Amino acid sequence: MTAAPDSNNKETQAYLPDFCAAGTVFVVVLIAELVAILLTLAAHDTPGLFLVELARNSLFILWLAILSSVVMCLFRAKLESAGKSRAFVLSFLVLELLCLILAELSYQLSLFFPDFIMIHDPHYLFILRTVAISSIVIALAMRYLYISSEWRRSIVLEAQARISALQALIRPHFLFNSMNTIASLTRTDPQQAEEAVEDLSDLMRANLGGSGDRTTLKSELEVAAIYQRIEKLRLGDRLSVRWDVADLPMRALIPSLTIQPLLENAIYHGIELLPDGGEVNVAGRRDDKFLEITISNPVAEGEKRTKGGNQMALANIRQRFELAYGSRATVEVQDSGLAYAVILRFPHDENIA
Repeated sequence: MTAAPDSNNKETQAYLPDFCAAGTVFVVVLIAELVAILLTLAAHDTPGLFLVELARNSLFILWLAILSSVVMCLFRAKLESAGKSRAFVLSFLVLELLCLILAELSYQLSLFFPDFIMIHDPHYLFILRTVAISSIVIALAMRYLYISSEWRRSIVLEAQARISALQALIRPHFLFNSMNTIASLTRTDPQQAEEAVEDLSDLMRANLGGSGDRTTLKSELEVAAIYQRIEKLRLGDRLSVRWDVADLPMRALIPSLTIQPLLENAIYHGIELLPDGGEVNVAGRRDDKFLEITISNPVAEGEKRTKGGNQMALANIRQRFELAYGSRATVEVQDSGLAYAVILRFPHDENIA
């Protein structure tokens, strides 16, 4: 699994589909074979020879499809450097030229191997018909691949936009409370105030300066621990966080800014509303090829914040998990009325690229 590209990545700015990708090649070959079947059905007039005619049509069309994919894979970057409109026009002309060359080669081979390659049309008619049919098929195929590529590109850009929005989202009340706490510490404990300023600076840097979609679990837990220390200065003994994450591989990758927002929700919507405070439990375990992290907290019965920030953070995390892992990851919520827990389950991956 690779990290999702950011908005400056070449793949998010590409105009043409990635013909080097196995998925694109599969679609091209599938379309080619469907065209071969369609042409064979349209021209079939000899009972018992359908499979023979299909094999001959498939041989020509599949060779054209594979060679086209290879050529587009090799020259994609150069074609895109010409601009969006020119890239598609040039691509269309390159593929048409390749089709013309292959059609001419097939006709010449039919003269040397008439028993294997039978072309009943005159030379000019065969070339003309082949180019006409290929023009329609190439145009439709490129249109489909372009729409598919643009859809994937828009998904990636939307994901990056959501990450940027989450990175920029720091609740004003948290900043105000933190600054007030630091201001009071400057008079009573200057050294602790200095440490708090450094922690706040590190947290701001992590929230506003990150550019990647995924980060190591070690870095993600460090950001959450910084947030805990800042909130601990304000809430004192009312806040306790128990970290049970020793079983987690610290080099594993996780979508950035996942645990800290959940810890913030647990404190803001849970611990702060309890008169005596409470304990947030962050537990992790490894289950075969999957990792599971649970963030749980007690809640005050009948007390709820009027703002739904927790739902916004959860929706954001769910969408980013779906983009990063598809159906292999889950974000589950358990709410008993007295306790609230968010369970993250995602594949164990340490390959950043």
